[in-house]
This record gives sequence, structure tokens and C-alpha cells, in this order.
Amino acid sequence: MLMQSAASVPSAPPIADINTTPLIDVMLVLLIMFVITIPAATASIDIDLPGKSETGPLVFDPVKNKIVLTPDGTIEWNGTPISAGQLSALLYKTTRMPVEPELQFEPDAQASYDLAARVLDTIKASGVTRFGFIGNERHRDFGK
Repeated sequence: MLMQSAASVPSAPPIADINTTPLIDVMLVLLIMFVITIPAATASIDIDLPGKSETGPLVFDPVKNKIVLTPDGTIEWNGTPISAGQLSALLYKTTRMPVEPELQFEPDAQASYDLAARVLDTIKASGVTRFGFIGNERHRDFGK
């Protein structure tokens, strides 16, 4: 048998490329960790907004009530600060009127989202049928 020494075997030049397999593994693990830790947006509030009327165009009542949410957490009913309990009572009274007045909802841009969600839940639970969001046109352009 012919034996060759390591010095007599021609050697290939060393590979100068970086081994990317461990880097790809780390990136995949990080990606999976971020996907798992991102909370899913499952909280939602279903609001039945009035659509087109089958009988013709919508007729607006001249009596309108306006709910405004301020940045400091105050609920205002036609400009007067009220509590959440008073809001429920006022909504109950308006739904029992012969002609239900329109309810306008205008939260300030800096108002608490939690407060807005609670007020919308109260409005939905009261059975108000004439409801609308106002003032949203000023937020039409995102980032301004």
C-alpha cells in the first residue's frame, strides 16, 4: 500500500465565505418570538350604524343631543358634565320619547380610548337607534 503524508496531498484553498446557517437560525427564532409575543387585536365594539332607509332619504329631527368626551375624562351632555350613571338615565329617557332625538358622539382626539369604549357600550346597551359620529372629518388626513 502506498501511504501519503499530509504534506504531499495538495490542499484546497480555505473557504473565505461566512457560514450563514447559524445566522438564519437565530433570525427565524427571533421572528417566531416576535410573532408569539405580539398581542392579537381581538377587542372590538360592534356598533350598528343606520344604513340607507328603504322608505326614502333619512329625515333629521331638529332635536339633537351631543355627547363629548374631553381629554381629562369628562363626559359632557350638550355641554354639561355628567357621570356615567347620569348618561344611562338620560339615554333611557331619550329612547322613551315619541320621536327619538339624534344622538351625536364626538370624542376629543386626546380622550381616553377606555372611556370612549365604555360610553359606546352604554349607548349600545341603551337601545339608541339614531346615533352618529361627528367631527371625524378633521382626522381624515392621518398624521396631521
